[in-house]
Amino acid sequence: MASPITVAALYRFARFDNPPALRAPLLALGEAHAIKGTLLIAREGVNGTIAGSAEGIAAVIAHIRALPGCADLDVKYSTAAEMPFGRLKVRLKREIVTMGQPEIDPLASVGTYVAPHDWNALISDPDTIVIDTRNDYEVAIGTFANAINPETRSFREFPEWFRRERERLLGQGKQPKVAMFCTGGIRCEKSTAFLKAEGVEEVYHLKGGILRYLEDVPPEHSLWQGECFVFDERVALGHGLATGEYTLCQACGSAVPKGERCPCTSS
Repeated sequence: MASPITVAALYRFARFDNPPALRAPLLALGEAHAIKGTLLIAREGVNGTIAGSAEGIAAVIAHIRALPGCADLDVKYSTAAEMPFGRLKVRLKREIVTMGQPEIDPLASVGTYVAPHDWNALISDPDTIVIDTRNDYEVAIGTFANAINPETRSFREFPEWFRRERERLLGQGKQPKVAMFCTGGIRCEKSTAFLKAEGVEEVYHLKGGILRYLEDVPPEHSLWQGECFVFDERVALGHGLATGEYTLCQACGSAVPKGERCPCTSS
């Protein structure tokens, strides 16, 4: 029986002086180990999801951790029965997660990290506002109970949404606590930094994101509802990071429950 494919979702905000110089060695190493997936490199750090053998993934992770400021690289591991990517891409970008707010620096200021086992107590507090920072198609297949859905089509829309809804969300009196979450934690690094720059004092985010929560918190204690969309051919993951019950519509790219027809194919 073949060994399962190891999948590593990773990110680290760091300061890279010369991102182009990092691309070729990383691409060569990945190709040498038959790694597939996508890595994004920018002046602000590295982000991506890659898949391959356990040994190959370990080699790439060790290489990235040796880069300046990346010793504490955040990595979440899962498995796949089949390779979930078609090829390896190492891309140079302006941002490793695009928010369109160049003045926001997660290395300078972010919200308070909350461990998965402490998350339920925070979001169950009636004085806490819970915001899902992901896009509408991700929220559609799973989220935390009572979380606010900004209904954004891309993360770039999040700042405008918050500024437009701020008064409704926070009110005029004492500010509530704001707890935010995303798939793996990277979008919350920027969204919490953004809220703090906007003057919101008590800002929290789920450390390791939904993926870490689904890995660490057993189903019987979970407040998660549904499955978590992931950007590979597995489509969605459930508790224990098991592959979920969704497939991608080949016509429109939407996540559809296995065995069901996508609404876009209806006459």
